[in-house]
Amino acid sequence: MSIRIALDNPPEFYTNLDFISGRVILVLHRAETIGNVIVKLEGESRTALTVPNPGDRDEYYRPRAPGIGIGGDIVTESHKILYRVFQVFPDDGVALPFQAGLHEFKFNFKMPLNNICHDEKAMSALLGIGGLGGSGFRTMDGTKQLMLQHVRATLPPSLTGFPQEAEIRYYIKVTIQRPGFFKENWRYQLGFKFLPIEPPRPPKTSQEAFARRPFTFRPRGPALSKKSSFFGGRSPAAGSPDDPNQMPPNIEMSARLPFPSIITCNEPLPLRLIARKLAPTTTREQQVYLTGIEVMLIGYTQVRVHNLENTEVSHFPIISVPQISPPIALFNSPTDPVDTEFEVPKTLWANRRLPNTVAPSFRTCNLARRYAIQILLTLNWGLPATSPRQIPQSITLPLKLSNVEVFSGITPPPELLNSIATADGTGRITVGNGPTQRPPQLPQRPPNAQPQPQPQQGPQPAGAQDPLYPPQLGTLASTMYEDAPPSYDEAMADRLAGPAARPAYSGVTAENAPSTMPAGKS
Repeated sequence: MSIRIALDNPPEFYTNLDFISGRVILVLHRAETIGNVIVKLEGESRTALTVPNPGDRDEYYRPRAPGIGIGGDIVTESHKILYRVFQVFPDDGVALPFQAGLHEFKFNFKMPLNNICHDEKAMSALLGIGGLGGSGFRTMDGTKQLMLQHVRATLPPSLTGFPQEAEIRYYIKVTIQRPGFFKENWRYQLGFKFLPIEPPRPPKTSQEAFARRPFTFRPRGPALSKKSSFFGGRSPAAGSPDDPNQMPPNIEMSARLPFPSIITCNEPLPLRLIARKLAPTTTREQQVYLTGIEVMLIGYTQVRVHNLENTEVSHFPIISVPQISPPIALFNSPTDPVDTEFEVPKTLWANRRLPNTVAPSFRTCNLARRYAIQILLTLNWGLPATSPRQIPQSITLPLKLSNVEVFSGITPPPELLNSIATADGTGRITVGNGPTQRPPQLPQRPPNAQPQPQPQQGPQPAGAQDPLYPPQLGTLASTMYEDAPPSYDEAMADRLAGPAARPAYSGVTAENAPSTMPAGKS
């Protein structure tokens, strides 16, 4: 016996609104009786932290990732952010014998927009068993999810890189049930990468977010000549680079991004570096040069397990040039007036794209990712060739842009953008109130219906309908057992297909590798 899952034209990664179709291929070496063939589309966000030891010192008294040499109890939290079930066999709930050979079962799913674990009604409907009649099959027990804290958000991207602490995985799981007390069910799962579509972008404006820092070099001291008399050296000429009375340059450096600060996966940074003169200069020897630059994208991953929180910091180098050759003069002429601005050429980073391991900013129930950009500039007052007897002064200037969002670069379909508004800050797509957007109509009620007190009765017959609970919502007795109705954005998304243009994304290097998360009760 062998089982495998073959996907139809699998892309490098899937995204929202994509159709995931494929086949379950079962090879039997002898005749077997098959009860149910269940295919599940699942996504799980798992976190784990250690409870700090009360005897630790204050600087170590914080939750940390489980690992060697770290004591304390391990607590875990798991959220089923995606859960869909498809019964591919049988249709009538009757187990049938299968002869030896190759058998195929087709399945088809569609990736939704938002996570499911926040939906109390949908979780309450999953009581651990599904199916009809006596051919029930095992499902997730959704009541466990009701005891956790949830947020409603767009499905997060696949994420690993934090062993034993955090991971987000998506996979397709198949279970083949074999009737009988002593027969074990057959299981197989296949992981895949996921990258969500980006929320609607705000309109472009001329505003910019910036980080700026002024600085002044130290005044130069006198430099002795090689030939000096017994009573002292020759004094440097006025206006020369060794003149101690020469005014040191005073400059302000600023890093600017379009506001709101949004960068895109696998795209260059829309960064501008501006130098502004704060004090007058008159000679070429007062020129300041940019001799080195480093741009680093810093990711902050916030891991939460119940009331424990920990933040992991990741660094993604974008550009690192410790020695620019030739150095870049910050102003065209030393006689430029005060407040003159000079923009550093973008050729240094114009062709440097974000690494394909950078995940977009996201927020889910127990994990969140945000970003900042740190820039280190190396500036020199003078060059060795212009002042052989004076070592040029050098300064490293840090600039940091804290609130930076990373978008996936997968644009939502135009039809979806026309029916929904901007993101509301929680990372989810919500319905807007624009003039061209209409909310879904409420169901019509009977015109002559009069509110009357109803006596307590038993469950209504299957054919009866309560006017307060129309068929699409279910009856009053079945609201806790049926799936919740889709939201407006999900209803619109059901009619659309996934985007075609996609950037390169690595994210999870081995989506089918064994999980590194510790076993424990969430």
